[in-house]
Amino acid sequence: MSKQILMLVGDYAEDYETMVPFQFLTGLGYTVHAVCPDKKSGDTIATAIHDFEGEQTYSEKRGHNFALNFDFSAVNTADYVGLVIPGGRAPEYLRMNERILEIVREFDAAQKPIAAVCHGAQILAAADVIKGRLCSAYPACAAEVKLAGGQYADIAVTEAVTDGHLVTAPAWPAHPAWMAQFIQALGVTVQL
Repeated sequence: MSKQILMLVGDYAEDYETMVPFQFLTGLGYTVHAVCPDKKSGDTIATAIHDFEGEQTYSEKRGHNFALNFDFSAVNTADYVGLVIPGGRAPEYLRMNERILEIVREFDAAQKPIAAVCHGAQILAAADVIKGRLCSAYPACAAEVKLAGGQYADIAVTEAVTDGHLVTAPAWPAHPAWMAQFIQALGVTVQL
């Protein structure tokens, strides 16, 4: 069985929501293919660092350059056991790419685990895969979840929720819960 995970990213994907799952899943022995439309292996995306500093919404600062390691045009969803969709501003425009939406629908139809965090729910909503499902997201995306027919899970920023093969969380502070639930959906058991 494949030990490959697909990660959909784009410029201004949230830095932590990209780097941490990539490194965590790689550390567990998965090959994580990070891809972006119109880019190939070796290209980079610019990430953004979002933080909660007391204003009405998050602040944004330029993050790291994140190297892609696989060609978007070569993605075959049959080769992967799971999908990760980081948040940030990238989902806002990635959801306009029909192949991105097809990829999400293919994972959903195959009942393969999908992990989305923060604004990643924008892609799930655009792909029309959350109707009737419990789905968390950054609170500003609650309206999109509801308009797509999903049940918005208003949970603490440190929590995650699983509905079948869909694992979602509101933001990067939920990484421990989000990744724990995702690997459980993948059928992984970690023993200390």
